[in-house]
Amino acid sequence: MSKVSPCLWYDGDAEEAANLYVSLLPDSRIETVQKNIVDCPAGKAGSVLVVYFTLAGQSFIALNGGTKMDYSYAASFSIDCTDQAEVDRLWDALLAGGGKEEQCGWLRDRFGVPWQIVPSAIRDYIGGPDVAGAGRAMQAMLGMVKLDIEALRRAYEGKAAA
Repeated sequence: MSKVSPCLWYDGDAEEAANLYVSLLPDSRIETVQKNIVDCPAGKAGSVLVVYFTLAGQSFIALNGGTKMDYSYAASFSIDCTDQAEVDRLWDALLAGGGKEEQCGWLRDRFGVPWQIVPSAIRDYIGGPDVAGAGRAMQAMLGMVKLDIEALRRAYEGKAAA
């Protein structure tokens, strides 16, 4: 387990959430599922209290805290995607079952957890050496929901949308 692990708060669906997350990325797995040993605000004896899991090599904790808590975009999880196919796959998987799309590559999964699904190439366009191109790419991104690598590239290069 990592020395520092994000702890995600759930209201009874920590194990379901952890199972979804580990199904999405390599080097991910459920480590331990800890059950409540007595009835408590987090659930009845025998129900899941804590799930320790690894997501892409990073340790996480999913806690069934007993009451619904809202997540804030002040803390979110960003996934660096190698290509558009990975952006599309993760976007669809995290939205499945009731997630909500946001602007500029952000979404909330069905548990309310905020994610950023970001192509690695964005650094080449938003942070590229061509200042005017970076500005065009930024403007293009601001008009997107799911990020589109090809559209960002065209914007950076000053080419019309296809």
